[in-house]
Amino acid sequence: MKASFMANSLNLLLLRPSFPHFQCLFLRPSSYPRRRFKTRFYANYPSQNMDSQTTQNQILHEFRFFRVHKNGHIEKFQSTEKTPPFDDKVTGVQSKDVVVSSEPAISARIFLPKIQDPTRKLPVLFYVHGGGFCFESAFSPKLHNYVTTLSSEADVIAVSVEYRLAPEDPIPACYEDSWAALQWVASHGKRNGPEAWLNEHADLDRVFVAGDSAGGNISHYLASRVGSDGLPGVKLVGAVLVHPYFGGTDDDKMWLYMYPGNGGLQDPKLKPAVEDLARLGCERVLVFVAQKDHLREVGWSYYEELKKSGWGGNVEIVENEGEGHCFHIEDLSYVKAQALIKRFVSFLKED
Repeated sequence: MKASFMANSLNLLLLRPSFPHFQCLFLRPSSYPRRRFKTRFYANYPSQNMDSQTTQNQILHEFRFFRVHKNGHIEKFQSTEKTPPFDDKVTGVQSKDVVVSSEPAISARIFLPKIQDPTRKLPVLFYVHGGGFCFESAFSPKLHNYVTTLSSEADVIAVSVEYRLAPEDPIPACYEDSWAALQWVASHGKRNGPEAWLNEHADLDRVFVAGDSAGGNISHYLASRVGSDGLPGVKLVGAVLVHPYFGGTDDDKMWLYMYPGNGGLQDPKLKPAVEDLARLGCERVLVFVAQKDHLREVGWSYYEELKKSGWGGNVEIVENEGEGHCFHIEDLSYVKAQALIKRFVSFLKED
């Protein structure tokens, strides 16, 4: 028995160079590189037959956040953890999830700060998450904590929309879902909407839209649409665009792919048109850019173009020196993240 075991072990070692699955068994722990791997998942699980696997390896398109295979499979490089709503014991902020629409499937997470005076109505922050239009969620732990912080420190009711993601649901789904969710908020204008927290506590004459990265882009779209279409039951006071995406980078090809009906690089959803800027349906805009962000220049360009557009409101810009894209969401305890949040909150509290 012992001789047989030794012989089998010797054969296994001799086979090792030809079988990578066996090679990994013999790597010492110290030989593994210390690096963070990207999580990848398939929107449609591939077939196990050899022909399908061969096709699976034929890549049709590859972008920053996903690749598309010739057999139709979409391989995303980011996955998103989701956490259920809960009452935050530290801040006193309560949260719950609501259905905005069943068809299409649109939902939102609502955050209610600790109520000090039941007779006082609170401003509403409508928040749109980022993620390149194709990943992230209003229900992810880091965004839950971020919006909880904003709700607590600004003393606002926050509504964080869960929109459909591209390319499985192509653009403009994310824009239309966000607009539908903002309309849903407006449906509480007469205190008889479907959500009790908004009926009882919301001041819909003080509504703000805000978002980071792709969410900043969508927030601009919402403010422009309020200006063109109106939003009965709501007064949109301001918009906060944090490190917003407005084209002008290598990611434009990805955005155009995700939007089959796009109007090219001058599409107003990608590069805001002057007329859209001029009719923003709010009084104030705050733009954040980060010094080391690849979107820094387009953020500054948006600020300059808005000032020249003829829009009658007030726009401000803040640059986060020495920081990269959306740094503030990764670590809320970081001193510069706290400074960004403090400025964000002061904008919401301005009269």
